[in-house]
Amino acid sequence: MRNAPTILHLDMDAFFASVEQASKPSLRGKAVVVGGLGPRGVVATASYEARVFGVHSAMPMGQARRLAPNAAYLVPRFGLYRSISEQVMGLLRGLSPLVEPLSLDEAFVDLEAGETAWDAGSARLVGERLRADIRAATGLSGSVGLAASKMLAKIASEQAKPDGLVLIEPGTERAMLGPMTVRTLPGVGPATGDHLRRAGIATVDEIAEAGEDELVRLLGKAHGHALYAMALAHDERPVVAERETKSVSVEDTYDVDIHDRLRVGIEVQRLADRCVRRLRGAGLSGRTIVLKVRRYDFSTLTRSETLRGPTDDPAVVREAAARLLDSVDTTGGVRLLGVGVSGLADYTQEDLFAQAAAGEGAAESAAADEDVAEPVAEEQVAAERRWPAGHDVRHAEYGHGWVQGSGLGRVTVRFETPGSLEPGRVRTFRVEDPGLEPAEPLPLVPG
Repeated sequence: MRNAPTILHLDMDAFFASVEQASKPSLRGKAVVVGGLGPRGVVATASYEARVFGVHSAMPMGQARRLAPNAAYLVPRFGLYRSISEQVMGLLRGLSPLVEPLSLDEAFVDLEAGETAWDAGSARLVGERLRADIRAATGLSGSVGLAASKMLAKIASEQAKPDGLVLIEPGTERAMLGPMTVRTLPGVGPATGDHLRRAGIATVDEIAEAGEDELVRLLGKAHGHALYAMALAHDERPVVAERETKSVSVEDTYDVDIHDRLRVGIEVQRLADRCVRRLRGAGLSGRTIVLKVRRYDFSTLTRSETLRGPTDDPAVVREAAARLLDSVDTTGGVRLLGVGVSGLADYTQEDLFAQAAAGEGAAESAAADEDVAEPVAEEQVAAERRWPAGHDVRHAEYGHGWVQGSGLGRVTVRFETPGSLEPGRVRTFRVEDPGLEPAEPLPLVPG
């Protein structure tokens, strides 16, 4: 480990929900939950006001509604979140060439590599300036942790939440970690935490006191060694600028279990095409096709097939996914389907087009089935998705607003913008109102 706190970890505060609050003045200071709104949707992010009621990410949306029935429930706007994330990541790259994004709202930065910090004082100045720059550029807050290792920097940013900065001075790590719960350490989830607690180990100090041999006995060699090193505040992992993409995948969760085998096949074909579009968009190809099926009883099966070489041909991926589906029993119903491609490369193998030709009959059959089913499916999707809650709209008379809700042939819109000084007025329209149309999100910060 280095002898100065020059590794920075940034974590944007309740990112998706904060973006929604910043763009909708009527929701500022109120409970906001972003995620899938269907019966089987899950929470992506909850605002701090919603967390007071016990709502948290990855919670089933139905449970969140029971805990916070008066919260605003919104469908994610990933395009907007990505554009704001790009702004934030641009600020980080201005600090160092070594920036390791972990997600849209989280990243490590090696300040020493960028020669922007060399000791505690300079690191703190950089962290405070970064928080100010993020607020000026996006109107949002981020929490910053500074330490001599990635593990400690991430722990520090958790302590800094929300909207703060915590710096861990080298030499103080053991004293700081000691009284913390074992769940503080990376990789210690509920199951491992319970296992350690049953062994009489509840704090980081007690992990260190138990000793490496006891941890290996309890958790196995790899996990035991790693956990003991973390308890001693040892973490030599470098900040890696480029995180290699290992796979590309898409999946859908269905509000009602699919029992019809033909419908399951059509969904797998559609997912395969979506996966290939994403693969090509990234300029990649892959050798291994993966099918994921979650059945009615929540059991999840994965099947994979490795081709002779990498491909980005949709017919090849469709054919392989169909073969994999043949080996899965879907009699009781399917609640989730996914198709992925791994073993990625930046080129394709020409000889795989022969394989595509071999599967042409099956692909044409599936396409024919899809042509029959598509008009009904599209009509249902249009009815459900035309006015997603939280998404932007524009009315010819009233201007820019966002969807508060829709149903029974009506859509309710609140007309306000990020710059509105007061909550906007609410009006209800017929869903087919010619004056109402979807709109692009407005910038959170003018200019």
